[in-house]
Amino acid sequence: MVSSTNNTGIQVTEFLMICFPGMQDTQHWLSIILAPLLVLALAANFVLLFTIHQEASLHEPMYYLLAILSVLDVILCLTVIPKVLLIFWFNMKPISFVGCFLQMFIMNTFLPMESSMFLVMAYDHYVAICHPLCYPSIITEQFVINADIFIVACNLLATLPTPVLAARLNYCASNVVENCICANISVAKLSCGDIHLNKLYQFVSVLCLLGSDLVLILLSYCFILRVVLCQQSGGAVTKALSTCGSHLILILFFYTLLLVFIFTNKAGKKILSEVPILLNVLPHLIPPALNPTVYGVGTQEIKQGIIKLFKQKSS
Repeated sequence: MVSSTNNTGIQVTEFLMICFPGMQDTQHWLSIILAPLLVLALAANFVLLFTIHQEASLHEPMYYLLAILSVLDVILCLTVIPKVLLIFWFNMKPISFVGCFLQMFIMNTFLPMESSMFLVMAYDHYVAICHPLCYPSIITEQFVINADIFIVACNLLATLPTPVLAARLNYCASNVVENCICANISVAKLSCGDIHLNKLYQFVSVLCLLGSDLVLILLSYCFILRVVLCQQSGGAVTKALSTCGSHLILILFFYTLLLVFIFTNKAGKKILSEVPILLNVLPHLIPPALNPTVYGVGTQEIKQGIIKLFKQKSS
């Protein structure tokens, strides 16, 4: 929808989300994959959150970190995937101007927050394995609170300019977004103004936030691996590698999705346009579906808490 203005003649008041321009007749079949994954992600995260809330033995810093990660996963899922499914099922393509930039703000803020949570959890594992005697005095409830405050403040300050810069552009022509979500560049390129600053700021902010997190995470796991391999106890080595290995796989999967998305965007017309669009959606769905499943199954205390919870409900 557009409205008239004296300065530009036309002013965009809402956007139309055209998910996959080359797959308009068949894109709804993707919902067969997306809908079950959304149900799995929400159910698994809510079960994990409820278990941690109900089970007193899980009221410890490391499980609070898992709970915060689950909250971020739920927010990311609900911000993106329901709208995508509405487009697929009911052709509900319009999204308001304010709604679009609110979605952009949440995506650009909470994805880096999830990255920061992975970093804090990697640090938790590092202290637990490399400095076990100091763990109770370092990883405390106050540490979790301070880490949360720092993560929220840092990511808000670093990512808020992205949607603000995009919203300040003059949208006076096309309002058709060739994407399933209000991604920064997908929306900004519809404006009548210069978007070089938007592209530059997004690149720098992503590089600084996600890049620094990834480097520090890999560094912490290198220290963990060195300590684990020096241990004499085979059982301790196996347990540590099993726990940290599953966590590291999830982290690398999260960053791989984002890196592939960046490279496919840089490739431009060399690849199908549907590929980066799909990669825009997947980081908001697959990690939220996998994180609670892996942590729930891989962590003995959580697994026991979930079993206890379901036994109480069935009795």
